[in-house]
Amino acid sequence: MTSSGNTKTYVVGVGMTKFERPLTKKWDYPDMGRIAGKDALKDCGLSYDLVESVVASYCYGEPTCGQRAVYEIGLTGIPVFNINNNCSSGSSALMLARQLVKAGQDCVMALGFEKMERGLSERYTDKTSPVKRHMDHMVNIGADPELIRKDLNSMTSDVVKLFAYAAREYMKKYSQVSMDDFVKIAYKNRRHGANNPRATLQRVVSMESIASKNVLCHPITLGMSAPTGDGGAAAIVCSEDFVRRHNLHNKAVEIVAQHMVTDMPSSFGTSFMDLSGYSMAEKAAQKCYHESGIGPKQVDVLEVHDCFSCNELFMYEALQLVPKGHGTNLVNNAKWIKNKNGGMVCKLGDRWVVNPSGGLESKGHPIGATGLGQCAELVWQLRGEADQRQVDGAQVALQHNFGIGGAAVVTMYRKNQDKTYPSKL
Repeated sequence: MTSSGNTKTYVVGVGMTKFERPLTKKWDYPDMGRIAGKDALKDCGLSYDLVESVVASYCYGEPTCGQRAVYEIGLTGIPVFNINNNCSSGSSALMLARQLVKAGQDCVMALGFEKMERGLSERYTDKTSPVKRHMDHMVNIGADPELIRKDLNSMTSDVVKLFAYAAREYMKKYSQVSMDDFVKIAYKNRRHGANNPRATLQRVVSMESIASKNVLCHPITLGMSAPTGDGGAAAIVCSEDFVRRHNLHNKAVEIVAQHMVTDMPSSFGTSFMDLSGYSMAEKAAQKCYHESGIGPKQVDVLEVHDCFSCNELFMYEALQLVPKGHGTNLVNNAKWIKNKNGGMVCKLGDRWVVNPSGGLESKGHPIGATGLGQCAELVWQLRGEADQRQVDGAQVALQHNFGIGGAAVVTMYRKNQDKTYPSKL
């Protein structure tokens, strides 16, 4: 155990299963946890007995699923903490792992997994739903209270509806925005996902198909939506002293800033966008920029929570890549660039590559694993290990993960090297 005065934290190992469509593969969450956790340890050449704690994230499961998954890796008696923060569970696990390291532990595993159904659901219907306040407020400020489709349950319907109404709000506020902008983002992510062997959806589909097939709730179509998934992901978080002692400099990626913001009064104001996490992401990002001294123009690659393609557009502005109302400029002036590995990546604003993994829309969304899957992608990017998805020369990365109920987690990573970044806020 290191001194609590050592505040630098690093991700030294990552692992991730392929994210599968629910009910298509014969496996269970202990399998997902075992594969992801062992892969993360193998990635950095560490043995499990060096891990001092595990933070496990999942949503659809009974208490102590974390222990059951971890026991597939080893039985060393260490603390195992189980966390559920809806769709931001994975990043929440990463954040708690980092806090444990900052508090004095040397090596902590964040492990996320999920075995899902073909849609969202709630199990404990005899209790007040933790998102009822949000969904009631959605109706109070103007949303239709009925199901968007009769074949969907209320949870799935309400989540789609919330982001659809947020998209309508954005389109009304900025008249230059059209459904085509959301289509272009979805197409970008599907094209990126074609180069990701761990993605659920690896086939490029046409923009016409994305725009016209299976409209869920205008302007959102099925092709603009992240599919639920089964899978696991893991990250090994360590102290600077541990990195030095185990000679992990070539594997280490520094977490230079990380912040979570939960609901604020603005969440329950008059905006569907704020109810779906816009202002929370904006505040978390601003905190990361201030803490790190690194501005948005110094970020090279991002993984953002594109549960629906409209939310990625919102995040261009919430994460301060461009001023409010200018997000579509990035989409409409995007350029596809060939990287040194022969793959094509889409560059926005001649600067940023967003969701090179294919995002949730291609990769899939096993809720407890999603945030750690984003972490894995950014670690691979900063190490130069992302194959055809590689953003050449990436030095700084930013991650955004959001869960209704609610929590937005923004994390900034930096390639492990001695370099001073002047503030450009």
